[in-house]
Amino acid sequence: MPTRTLDPVDIRILRLLQQDADISNVQLAERVGLSPSPCLARVRALRRDGILARQVALVDAGAIGLSINVFIQVTLERQVEDALARFEARMARFDEVMECYLMTGDSDYLLRLVLPDMAALERFILQELTTIPGVANIRSSFALKQVKYKTALPLPG
Repeated sequence: MPTRTLDPVDIRILRLLQQDADISNVQLAERVGLSPSPCLARVRALRRDGILARQVALVDAGAIGLSINVFIQVTLERQVEDALARFEARMARFDEVMECYLMTGDSDYLLRLVLPDMAALERFILQELTTIPGVANIRSSFALKQVKYKTALPLPG
C-alpha cells in the first residue's frame, strides 16, 4: 500500500482522533478549521488509504479482572518458514495474546499476554505454548507496574 503525504490538516485530524475517537465530525471540523463536509471527506480518505486503520474502545484490564501482564520470550528449535508460520498461526488463535513480535536477538518471538491469574498463565504455557512443535525455550517476565502505556502514535509537526 503506497503511503500518501499527510498535510498539516491531516496531522491535526489524526492527532485529535487519537485523543478522542468519539469526537463528532462537527467538533472535529471546528477544531481543525474546516467545515464539516470537507472534514468528513478527509476522514473518509484517511480510512480508505489505510491510515486510520480502525476505531476501538480501550478497556481497563484490571477493571475486568485481567491483573497479570506477562512478557514471554520464545525461542524455536529452527527459524524456518514453516515453523514460523505454524507458531504465528497458533498465536493468532489466543485472545490472551495481546501482541506477538518476530524478533532479532536472543529469542525468536516476544509475546505480551494479559491473564486473570497465575493458574491461567500456567495453563497457557503447559497446554498451549509447549505443545507447539518446534518451541525450544520459553522465558517469562512479569510486569510489576505499568510505567507508561499509550496507543497514540507520534505524529510529525
